[in-house]
Amino acid sequence: MSSTAPSTPISYKDAGVDIDAGDALVERIKPLAKKTLREGVMAGIGGFGALFEVPKRYKEPVLVSGTDGVGTKLKLAFEWNMHDTVGIDLVAMSVNDVLVQGAEPLFFLDYFACGKLHVDTAAAVVGGIAKGCELSGCALIGGETAEMPGMYPDGEYDLAGFAVGAVEKSKILNGQGVAAGDVVLGLASSGVHSNGFSLVRKCIERALAQGGLPETLDGQPFKQAVMEPTRLYVKNVLTALAKHPHDSAAGGIKALAHITGGGLLENIPRVLPEGLAAHLDAGSWPQTELFAWLQKTAGIDAVEMNRTFNNGIGMVIVVSAQSAEAVASTLRELGESVHTIGRIAARGTGQPVEVN
Repeated sequence: MSSTAPSTPISYKDAGVDIDAGDALVERIKPLAKKTLREGVMAGIGGFGALFEVPKRYKEPVLVSGTDGVGTKLKLAFEWNMHDTVGIDLVAMSVNDVLVQGAEPLFFLDYFACGKLHVDTAAAVVGGIAKGCELSGCALIGGETAEMPGMYPDGEYDLAGFAVGAVEKSKILNGQGVAAGDVVLGLASSGVHSNGFSLVRKCIERALAQGGLPETLDGQPFKQAVMEPTRLYVKNVLTALAKHPHDSAAGGIKALAHITGGGLLENIPRVLPEGLAAHLDAGSWPQTELFAWLQKTAGIDAVEMNRTFNNGIGMVIVVSAQSAEAVASTLRELGESVHTIGRIAARGTGQPVEVN
């Protein structure tokens, strides 16, 4: 009768999951999350679920949620070892979406997945997430770090997250008040933000094959210009909404559009009533060196630029003609670069967005 020697024990760490590293990351995250605490947080990082009480100043609160990732911008973060700002992108993609309906972002949760957890890299990413939450006034209330050996190459990770906001039922922005003659304002973007990076990466490959990359664009080192995080419009736009609310007499702010995937051409129609179109004036906002380089390198026309990238405009605001200057003035005082980029008109047989 043969006997078999007992197998050597295999720990979870031997299998590729380091519980101690995960615990170390949580301890480094806690003080970052603490900086984002705000009214309503009842229980945050560390529990099975995060608790949040809708602030009592809301009379008829409607919750608004948004979720997103960072896309293939992460591929450049891995290649260039630039991890400290992609977390800001993650937050901005969701909170700027929530803002579009007039909502104040309340809290945010993230999901960080990797094959092998590198605590320093993960802490840099989460540090960016916390910074994004702090800048937009929402609490980093929880999240998940998933170490999954074999799912991702070493040094790579994926990010996802979601935000929950609240708006008074009577103040929801849905674009229904938009009418012909309204003015379209554009708030400048900080760069490519977090959409179109599959094309950005192709442009970089082409430029490297044809002689190299520019040293600087728009006064920044090339890599910094490309990786500049998505602008957070939340606090400034909420201030403008409070000062210039939409009503039948004064007009005010009627609709917002976050310019993400699909660019100006596909995002503005999402907030326009049927039968209306946005007529944008080409050249009414400046094209940055970054977008000019992308257009030249890719060899694409203005139409493709405006449906692939934000092309310099990260948030669009539709306002009544009588309040356009006042709204623009308020936003400029708050630090936004504001451009009057067009008007709303009857659509007829044309496209929902015309750029002439």
